[in-house]
Amino acid sequence: MRSGRECDAATSGSDMAHVVLIESYYGGSHRAWADQWVAHSDHHIALITHPDQFWRWRLRGGAVTLAELLNAYVATSGCPDAVVISGLVNVAELTGLARSALATTPVAVYVHESQLLYPLAPNQRADSTAALANWSSLLAADVAWFNSQFHIDALRRALPSLLDAQPTPTHSHLLDRAFERSTVLWPGVGTNRLIAGTNSGNDVPRVLWNQRWDHDKNPHSVFAALAQLAADGVPFTLALAGQNQRPGTDEFEWVTNQLGDRIDHVGYLPDDRYQDLLLSSDVVVSAADHEFFGIAIVEAIAAGAVPLLPNRLSFPELIEPQWHDAVLYGEGDLRTRLRAILATMSDARDSIIGLRDSMARFDATLAAAAHDQAVNDLVALPSQPW
Repeated sequence: MRSGRECDAATSGSDMAHVVLIESYYGGSHRAWADQWVAHSDHHIALITHPDQFWRWRLRGGAVTLAELLNAYVATSGCPDAVVISGLVNVAELTGLARSALATTPVAVYVHESQLLYPLAPNQRADSTAALANWSSLLAADVAWFNSQFHIDALRRALPSLLDAQPTPTHSHLLDRAFERSTVLWPGVGTNRLIAGTNSGNDVPRVLWNQRWDHDKNPHSVFAALAQLAADGVPFTLALAGQNQRPGTDEFEWVTNQLGDRIDHVGYLPDDRYQDLLLSSDVVVSAADHEFFGIAIVEAIAAGAVPLLPNRLSFPELIEPQWHDAVLYGEGDLRTRLRAILATMSDARDSIIGLRDSMARFDATLAAAAHDQAVNDLVALPSQPW
């Protein structure tokens, strides 16, 4: 809801909008989204960020310091046409703390993830505080941009149980309004340059792990399947390029003990070397329990890897229907399907002809244009009080 004094936008009357983009966790997929939009946008986008550490504190306390930075920016650079806030911060708190600077400036929230849908780690207790912060962010913003249709649908189904569990008066009557103002904006991925690269394949298939090592990505299921295939003598090598902030864990030690002679790369890579690794990989596998988009998977497919993905979460949205049978697997089928792919790589590649090129629909140039248009639509919205 917008209220208060009018604010003179710095680029009023120009086709180029002046946008402030606030990212409370500037790393990983959050940084990739922000950087790709800034790099390819036709608007002027100013970034305000915090480092990618302490995500719980970013969500609970980041609004205070981000509002300080926003207030200072507006004081020196003028009022923007729009503010876009990444969802890992309480948007209601941030906009309240910056109300003098924002005035009637329209606000969008980009919802990367929803804590209500996040699978609990072992021995972790459910805490509704973070989920309710996400909910209040939806209400505080003029519009909400989600990274997939799956994400919108899953959150819309899950929210009633959270809201109905709270004391009266509940917020349930606001659900429809919140989601009427929601739309899908895929994050931009540099797919075109990967599609243009050469992936000639390897004599011994190289399996790529390029996802985070956290429990929600379920790395153990992938590595357990690979360990069994290795024990059965199935040829493959393994590249471990996923971000791992705790490399000394029991999980990592188990993987190196089980698959050490198959591992031909370990470590997070800078962009140029990461692109080379993508283009030298044959298979990418996921067993994720939590995925709202999947930038790492899209990158690997665009580089020519054969994907094997769960038939759930956002994956059916990433893969167009004609390739579902070839690429998506059901519960309990991971090892069997992976064995078949590794044993007959040529057949696996033949079954997905055209899939690599289809990743062009996620390219950063198209995503930036969609984000830019969404900003234009946001700026044109009339004020909508509750």
